[in-house]
Amino acid sequence: MSTMRPEFVKFIPQALVPGVLYISEQYRTASHLCACGCGEKVVTPLSPADWQLTNLNGRVSLSPSIGNWKYTCRSHYWIRRNEIVWSNTMSAARIARIEERDLLDKARHVEQRNQAKLSLTKPHPPQSIPSDSKPPSFWARLCAAILHFLR
Repeated sequence: MSTMRPEFVKFIPQALVPGVLYISEQYRTASHLCACGCGEKVVTPLSPADWQLTNLNGRVSLSPSIGNWKYTCRSHYWIRRNEIVWSNTMSAARIARIEERDLLDKARHVEQRNQAKLSLTKPHPPQSIPSDSKPPSFWARLCAAILHFLR
């Protein structure tokens, strides 16, 4: 196989067709049958910590490369502008280093997302009032008390 035809779908179908890269943007995943022809289903989650998909006028690329280390075929290739670009085989030690780095990247990504969510939910510190300003009016204090009570 030398090419992958992109097909944008809402849901990835149960039965995949060889040579078709099914892309669900809504569910942030892309799937295809292994480019070597072994018939294994390859699922590539789309996220900053996994794979990134680029689409230039219907010509799609996935990055980084697809390394099917757990499959019997152990194929390794890129999908670049709908073309299959075969890559070198890798030693077990190199594969282990890549898998370790991928786990660290994913953990870092999750931590960054969690920190961003946490910063959105943290209450903001009270604003200090400059010493030369007047104290809040009765109505401002009353509104603040009501708002505090309603929380």
